[in-house]
Amino acid sequence: MNSPEQDGRSDRDVPEPILSTAALDTRGLDDTRVPRRQVVSWALWDWATQPFNSVILTFVFVSLYLVSDSFLPAEVAAQNADGSLVCSRTADAATQYCQGLSNLAEWYGWVTFAAGILILLLAPVLGQRADARGNKKRWVVGATAVLALLQFGLFFVYAEPAYFWLGAILVALGSVTSEIAGVNYNAMLVQVSTPRTIGRVSGLGWGLGYIGGILALVLVVVLNAVGWFGLDVSGGFAYRLIAVGAAVWTVVFALPFVFNVPEAPARDDRPAVGFFRSYVVLVKDIVALFKVHRSTFWFLIASAVYRDGLAGVFAFGGVLAAVSFGFTSNEVILFGIALNLVAGVSTILAGMLDDRFGARAVIVTALSILIASALFVFLFREEGKAVFWVGGIILSAAVGPAQASSRALLARVTPENMQGEIFGLYATTGRVMSFLSPLLWSAFIAAFGATHFGILGITIVLAVGLVLLLLVKLPKHERV
Repeated sequence: MNSPEQDGRSDRDVPEPILSTAALDTRGLDDTRVPRRQVVSWALWDWATQPFNSVILTFVFVSLYLVSDSFLPAEVAAQNADGSLVCSRTADAATQYCQGLSNLAEWYGWVTFAAGILILLLAPVLGQRADARGNKKRWVVGATAVLALLQFGLFFVYAEPAYFWLGAILVALGSVTSEIAGVNYNAMLVQVSTPRTIGRVSGLGWGLGYIGGILALVLVVVLNAVGWFGLDVSGGFAYRLIAVGAAVWTVVFALPFVFNVPEAPARDDRPAVGFFRSYVVLVKDIVALFKVHRSTFWFLIASAVYRDGLAGVFAFGGVLAAVSFGFTSNEVILFGIALNLVAGVSTILAGMLDDRFGARAVIVTALSILIASALFVFLFREEGKAVFWVGGIILSAAVGPAQASSRALLARVTPENMQGEIFGLYATTGRVMSFLSPLLWSAFIAAFGATHFGILGITIVLAVGLVLLLLVKLPKHERV
């Protein structure tokens, strides 16, 4: 890492932000047909990393293992030895057992928040430097390799309370590396699409990711059904093996991206600068973005809020199913399969609607559906598992389209040759607000003493994000 003296330049030599009116028209992108192999190989990265999101983060490792009685003191876990407690019921929620699970959920939320701070500090500058040096692909490959190693590391998270923090930290670091890889991966969207196909290509990536999640979860169900081929999987061994399987999956299916997607060209309109001086460039670019292309600036702010709500749905959905609605391990996994199937199909279809009706219309519709279905789950929670199934299916049909269309809309409003930096800001602004979902999740649980009240915190974040998005005024040529 170079200091200003080592670079041989003073702060006066920091390049001016490269933001001109001519550079802002993304309709000027080359409409030449992109080779199908590149498009599919790019989209397969979503498939490769999906087990971390669906199996590790949402439906299996965290919800069924890390935030479970495996990490409670033995005498507390014994209070629910017969499995009769359901922590969404007022009386049951007052037990020491349910309070212990709520504490684990709350602590996991705070570790997630700490991971967001790391992304806040690193993502935009790393994206900016990748733009300048032309090494976006290198960052994607390197961060994906680290993600695989962290998943391998989860094998050493034994089913004892002392290992909870190791598991939480490894998962959180996985989120950091996944996000840093995703910054540069998203920025490469414009390389594998044209102005006419950007929505469909973005939707293809998200859709393949969800379908990959389905297959990964089905494999877990099959392994459970066949009894893990006679292996002794007590003491969390099954979940630790699942983490290893997710790591292998990531390595294997990331290979097409490595071999078939070309590196992004270097940005030759500014010299490379030292790491810390990159923050000076970043501040100048943010100011210039506000002055020259204000709609992009305000979209980053609005999307930061509602995307944190979307992240909350993923981060805590499996926990709600297991802790608040009493889903068994197989029920949570089957629930995850159904949600990924619905999300995959709806995301691919929404990509087509995006190109036809505009990304903003898709996002607004999806957020409205999310808010309504979250309130439905909360208000009718005591009706049992059927309510969570119905609400979850509706939620899953809306989450993917909101994510894919957000990425497509940002690509459309991003100044040319600044994709890495702007997608770094996209990740960073989301992490600037990343305290919202964990904070309100934890605060509502702490205030009311039951995990299901965290639903209200996430709903508030989604509602505020929707209102802010409605206030963003996009020029007409950027709405489609």
